[in-house]
Amino acid sequence: MSVTLILAAADNGVIGKDGAIPWHISDDLKRFKALTLGKPIIMGRKTWDSLPKKPLPGRRNIVVTRDSLWQADGAECMSLEQALGVADAFVIGGAEIYRAALARADRIELTQVHKSFDGDARFDFDRAEWREIAREDHATPEGLRYSFVTLEHERRHNVARLKKTTR
Repeated sequence: MSVTLILAAADNGVIGKDGAIPWHISDDLKRFKALTLGKPIIMGRKTWDSLPKKPLPGRRNIVVTRDSLWQADGAECMSLEQALGVADAFVIGGAEIYRAALARADRIELTQVHKSFDGDARFDFDRAEWREIAREDHATPEGLRYSFVTLEHERRHNVARLKKTTR
């Protein structure tokens, strides 16, 4: 069972502004779809509200909210603790859900946008606890540079290394 955070963040930690992503990178959206298709996705209610199409097709849509009476077609409502117990789930936002799930995450699939943006939603984390295992550098046709970065938590990396040495 694993928990993966999947997000795009600007160099200054901004992940959103006024309920939307402050940039458009079509390859990021394609990567998001490719990685999450067929998997459970966990999001906060504000993220659910911001989705242009609800539910996101081909995925189990799990919404975490404090409102125990909240319901929506195509969404399952549960506590964060319950949601994080779902096998091979992707946490897709927002900032509060990312922060709450970070301690349980094994992996982060990050689109690192190499520019600072104005925004009202941020996600910062201690990169020292994470090991970069993959990176692909890209740019949009307009020249916005970004990188697809896969990070694995050090505790998981150390467990994998220990298993290799004991074989």
